[in-house]
Amino acid sequence: MIGLSQENDEYMNITNEHSCDVLVIGSGAAGLSLALRVAPHGKVIVLSKGPRNEGSTYYAQGGIAAVFDESDTVESHVEDTLVAGAHICDRDVVTFIAENAKHCVQWLIDGGVPFDHDDEKETDISDPKFHLTREGGHSHRRILHAADATGKAMQNSLQENVLNHPNITIFERHNALDLITEDKIGGDADKVVGAYIWNRDAEHVETVRAKFVILATGGASKVYQYTSNPDVSSGDGIAMAWRAGCRVANLEFNQFHPTCLFHPDARNFLMTEALRGEGAYLRRPDGTRFMPDFDERGELAPRDVVARAIDYEMKRLGADCMYLDISHKPEDFIHHHFPTINEKLLSFGIDMTKEPIPIVPAAHYTCGGVMVDKQGQTDIDGLFAIGEVSYTGLHGANRLASNSLLECVVYAWSAAEYIIKDMDKRELPPTLPAWDESQVECSDEEVVIQHNWHELRLFMWDYMGIVRTDKRLERALRRIQLLKQETHDYYSNFRVSNNLIELRNLLDVSELMVRCAMKRKESCGLHYTLDYPEALEESGPTILVPTNFK
Repeated sequence: MIGLSQENDEYMNITNEHSCDVLVIGSGAAGLSLALRVAPHGKVIVLSKGPRNEGSTYYAQGGIAAVFDESDTVESHVEDTLVAGAHICDRDVVTFIAENAKHCVQWLIDGGVPFDHDDEKETDISDPKFHLTREGGHSHRRILHAADATGKAMQNSLQENVLNHPNITIFERHNALDLITEDKIGGDADKVVGAYIWNRDAEHVETVRAKFVILATGGASKVYQYTSNPDVSSGDGIAMAWRAGCRVANLEFNQFHPTCLFHPDARNFLMTEALRGEGAYLRRPDGTRFMPDFDERGELAPRDVVARAIDYEMKRLGADCMYLDISHKPEDFIHHHFPTINEKLLSFGIDMTKEPIPIVPAAHYTCGGVMVDKQGQTDIDGLFAIGEVSYTGLHGANRLASNSLLECVVYAWSAAEYIIKDMDKRELPPTLPAWDESQVECSDEEVVIQHNWHELRLFMWDYMGIVRTDKRLERALRRIQLLKQETHDYYSNFRVSNNLIELRNLLDVSELMVRCAMKRKESCGLHYTLDYPEALEESGPTILVPTNFK
């Protein structure tokens, strides 16, 4: 591990130090919402690994769940969430989020998010009626949306407001490297004072000292070979929090979308479930259908059933993919119902009106994460985690549709309320120790990182994927530990890079996922193991404590 030094003047001189009241690591819905809420009370720095809109929020298609309809109730929203999560949810937290959903969504509306209106119900422009849709698992229409690009609408609105706020500064192309706790300057290891960040353009490590640090880094689906997530979803916040001493929970529950386009130039492109709803068939490479062999509902079976069936057939046949076929429908029908998908596929040389679409399941959402309370506080004083990076108790064993964006904005509000009250009581930490690069050199073997990265994602897909066994999990753990040792040796001798930072974090999170899965001796929700196919009568969260793995 690279050491820390305050004595080496040569390296002190090239290390920039920044300071702020609140450091927000992540520029999606959770991070930007919190930044806007606390900015009137202090200076905020927001870190973005890439372009500021390159996160999961921007690509979210569905919507955000909240009780706006008079026939709906908070209690109904709570029950729907508990059922979807296989009752491994924290009922108090679910109720807390459902009760605070409406005013937090109203805050988004007031900020300019253009949710669709219901023209048939809206008779008074001063009393808008929003178009509410219904998604799987919901008993009522309660999903506010902006066409089929809700995340993009939210991201653009929040981003515009952030860019216009004088107290908020966004650092694009900056990776958070590690959290800095107070023991580095002679204080308490359980208090955060800032972070080391990697300036990708200047190619050196800088420090940020802050009264509060917010992890809003999203999930960890990049640990898998196939994912619907953007490249930035590499579990950075989970890994950093764990290394700093925070507990994590429920990382065995990883949601997979059944149908993601399988094409070397088309990462992250989902084939909507509406295709199956309109009659598309799932086929093997030889053209035969397979879903009727697994479920009487065929292609309209629940998402986890379909994903497991595709995974089973791929493993059984040794096939790279299965196929989604709607070419038996009239060409005009396909053009009318799926113009965007049709256009996208044609750009890759696939004509869905005449041929089947190659698909694979793809990792979609991380239901577990860093343990927090109702204010988003972690086990470390001053450190908060909000959004997909966190484990709040909302999702349980499976996420209810459109609860993810909701969790982001409710916890941004709740954490901001606490931070604002505590802001003036805290002193800005003193100058932090600089990152010491005096004993390392530039790498001429970047291929090592790429090889280990690809190996990790492949065996995580095979051993810690949709269907698991004890033997597969044991194999995965052994391979992870070997790669961690290799990466540690590499990290100790060479200067950091974006790929090295992400590989280090992916390995840490992969190990946590596997260890969580090994502890759960049942099949429940998104965790399915052939060795324990039945669910337990009573179950709860899987919690890992850092001190148990020292």
